[in-house]
Amino acid sequence: MTFHIYPTLEIPETLAAGPGPGNTDARVLQAFTNTGVADHMQGDVLRGMVECKHMLREIWGTSNTYTFAVAGTGWSALDTMFSAVMPGDKVVAFNNGTFSDIDTLTLRIKAATPEEHAANPLDPLAAGVTVIDVLHGQSVTGEMVEAALAEHKPKWAFMAHWETGSGRINDLRGFSDACERHGAMGLIDAVSSLGVEDFRIDDYPGIAGWASCPQKGLCCLPLTYAPVSFSDEYIDSLKSTGAYSYVHNPIFEARHWGIVDGQDVEKGTYHRTHSGYAVAAFHESLRLTLTEGLAKRSGSYRTHEKVLRDAVTAMGCEVTSDMPSLLVLNLPPELAGREMELVLNCRARGFGIWPTLSAPVQVRIGILNQLNRQAISQIIRLFAEAMRELGGTVDFEAIEALLESRYGTSIAA
Repeated sequence: MTFHIYPTLEIPETLAAGPGPGNTDARVLQAFTNTGVADHMQGDVLRGMVECKHMLREIWGTSNTYTFAVAGTGWSALDTMFSAVMPGDKVVAFNNGTFSDIDTLTLRIKAATPEEHAANPLDPLAAGVTVIDVLHGQSVTGEMVEAALAEHKPKWAFMAHWETGSGRINDLRGFSDACERHGAMGLIDAVSSLGVEDFRIDDYPGIAGWASCPQKGLCCLPLTYAPVSFSDEYIDSLKSTGAYSYVHNPIFEARHWGIVDGQDVEKGTYHRTHSGYAVAAFHESLRLTLTEGLAKRSGSYRTHEKVLRDAVTAMGCEVTSDMPSLLVLNLPPELAGREMELVLNCRARGFGIWPTLSAPVQVRIGILNQLNRQAISQIIRLFAEAMRELGGTVDFEAIEALLESRYGTSIAA
C-alpha cells in the first residue's frame, strides 16, 4: 500500500471578525507555548486549575462553589449544564436564533422518554418541553417569560443571554425574576456575554445554571475550558436525580477542580486527562480579564461597536442587532441577496466575517478582542472595499472623516 504524505499544514494569520472564535491575545498564546510537558496530575497543573476556579468566581461575580470549567468548547459547557435535565422533566425554552434553537434541541434530547427517542431519534418531540419561538431579530422579553412560566409551571426554564445567531440581547433580569416567582430553575447560555458584559451571577437568584465558552469574551484558544457555574439548588436536584453522563456530570467534573461534596479541597481528584497547555492558556486569559476589569472592557466594547455601527450605517446597511461585540446587518437594497457572495469574498482575503446561519441571511461582523482604533478602522475599510467590489456605493472620504471624528480625540488608539 502506498501512502500519500501531505506537506506540513500551514494556516495563515487571518482577521477574526465574526461572532467567535475571537482574536486570542498574544500573551495567552505565549502561556500555551511556554508550558512544559506535564501530566494532568502534576502539582502545578492542579494548582492552576484551582486558581482558575477562584478567578472564575471573581469574573462571574458569584459565591457558587460549583464554579469551574469543562474541557472543550461552549457546547461542552452547555451539555454539562443540561445534564441535570432528565427524561420526562417539564421545561420551557426560548428560541430566538440559531444557537438557542440548537439548545432547545439539546433540551428535547435530554427530556425525551425512551419512547419519544425511538419515535424520532435525531429530533425527539419531548412532550415535557415547550419551546417558545421568538421572531428572528427580536429579543426575549421578561413579559414573554412571565407568561410562559405562569402557564406551564416548568421545573426548568432556559434562555440564551446573548444570541449570536441574530445578535440580540435577551432580558436576563426579567427571566430571573419570572423564574423566582414561578419556582423554576433557570438555565442560561452565556456563551457570548461572559467576558464582554459587566454582570454578576449572584444578582440573578432565579438562575440555577450558567454555561459559557473560552473563545469569545475570554479570548482564549477555542479548545481550552468552557466555564460553568451552578447554584446549590441545581446541585441538590442533580444529586436527587442523577444524570445520564459521566464525562459531563457537573459533580464528577467539579472534583478535578478541587470541589468535592460542596467544599473546596486542597487539590482535585482524577476525572479526565487535562492538558497543562490548555490550563496555562486558560489561566492567563482569566488573569488578563481580571487585570483589565469587566467594567472597563464592557465600556470599550460599547464604544467601538458604536463606531462600527455608525460606519456601516453610513454605507447604507441596516443594523438589526444590539450586542456590543457583534453587528448583524442587512446590506443596502442594491446588494440584497448577495450576502453570501460578499462574505466569501471577504474570507478569501483573510477577513473572517460571517453570514447568519439561518434565514433570513444577514451579515455578521464581530469585534472580539479588537478593541482599538487600528483594528476597528481596518475592519471598516475592508468591509467598505468588499461592498464596493460588489457594486455598492461607498463614500470613502466620509468613512475616513467619521473615523477621524470618533478616534481623533475622544477614544484612545
